[in-house]
Amino acid sequence: MSQKIDWAKFAEEQEKSVQKKLGDVSLSSNRNNSTAEASLLRKLMRNGLVESKTDIEIQRQNPNSPLYSVKTFEALNLNPNLLKGVYDMGFNAPSKIQETALPTLLANPPQNLIAQAQSGTGKTAAFVLAMLSRVDASLKYPQVLCLSPTYELAIQTGEVAAHMAKFCPEIEMKYAVRGEEVSRGSHLTEHIIIGTPGKVLDWALKFRVFDLKKLTVFVLDEADVMIATQGHQDQCIRIHKNLGPNCQMMFFSATYDQQIMEFAEMIVPDSITIRLKREEESLDNIQQYYVKCSGPQEKYNAVTNIYGTVGVGQAIIFCHTRRTASWLAEKMSKDGHAVAVLTGDLTVEQRINVLDRFRSGQEKVLITTNVLSRGIDVEQVTIVVNFDLPIDMQGKADCDTYLHRIGRTGRFGKQGIAINLVDSQEAMNICRDIEKHFNRKIHYLNADDSDEIEKIGA
Repeated sequence: MSQKIDWAKFAEEQEKSVQKKLGDVSLSSNRNNSTAEASLLRKLMRNGLVESKTDIEIQRQNPNSPLYSVKTFEALNLNPNLLKGVYDMGFNAPSKIQETALPTLLANPPQNLIAQAQSGTGKTAAFVLAMLSRVDASLKYPQVLCLSPTYELAIQTGEVAAHMAKFCPEIEMKYAVRGEEVSRGSHLTEHIIIGTPGKVLDWALKFRVFDLKKLTVFVLDEADVMIATQGHQDQCIRIHKNLGPNCQMMFFSATYDQQIMEFAEMIVPDSITIRLKREEESLDNIQQYYVKCSGPQEKYNAVTNIYGTVGVGQAIIFCHTRRTASWLAEKMSKDGHAVAVLTGDLTVEQRINVLDRFRSGQEKVLITTNVLSRGIDVEQVTIVVNFDLPIDMQGKADCDTYLHRIGRTGRFGKQGIAINLVDSQEAMNICRDIEKHFNRKIHYLNADDSDEIEKIGA
């Protein structure tokens, strides 16, 4: 028999232990690990939801699919104890993505969904609520499977599920992650399995401790990582092929490029696609400038001139490499600036500590690589400096990364400033390509002219 879980106790224990578990995690340069674990860090950093003021684009492959929005959780007709858990988590009303996705996820007959929205908008809570709502506690076998790309993200999702279901002790859950073992020939009786693809494959197809064809819900979290990473993609496809024809599929992610979206739509039949419109990140409230420099020292001089002249709250400076970030941090510290450094060689726990200090204002300047260009939401950030312009693997302008970088300023509708340091003709060409891509003028700024610098901060 499956052991009953005391959800309230479980949630408390998970909250205490997750930081300890994360302290042992170092982020490698491997795209799968770094992307997935950066996503975990974004989730851990947030104290509340990021309110999206942009429209959500809804694409219906099946024109007869139900789609409407809700303004309250009561309108969803949830299990009363589940509703109690939602409110206990501090959710007063659905966020934009929850408002749009939940009626679809909970509709009958079940509807497949591909959802994309920015980090911190409540995607995890949306699919967890749908998972819990679909469980029939009288049936003692797995009915819901949620796949995450890493152990830590699976634990994070389980923690959300534990909090939300703490007034529903009849719902049982099991982790399929490293360190968890099952006996060959045994049969799982838990209702929800949250795990990583390799372990789930072993349990389902090798040990056969549960039947994939009996699942009623399949959730793919961080779907862009899963689909774009070769090993995970193969494992997910094998799992997907063994699902029953009536299994509801939910794919959630912060980002999808066109190729990944096309793949997702191919394997999720008759799906509704909910995503932020491509032009969602308006640049109208961010003043963009470029400064011509002859090399690293002139770049440094430009940074200090601008930072010393403009009335800056806090600043984020993006560098291409860890070496440049460390060099810049050392020089700025020697000149008396309170500087924090955030690079890929820090553990998740160390990164959280750096960000906590930056958020609290103990350091006014955060120097970083691309590691968190998508995940830092600090209201006091008024200026972003691209010490090095973002480029892709082919050395071309990386416009998506540029957008996410400068989007760290101008948050919550406020005015922001983005400064691009250009030290070569190649860098100038990249700057022009970015300008053309977004159809927004990047103005020339003479960083040696204090009067001109003062005007941009006015």
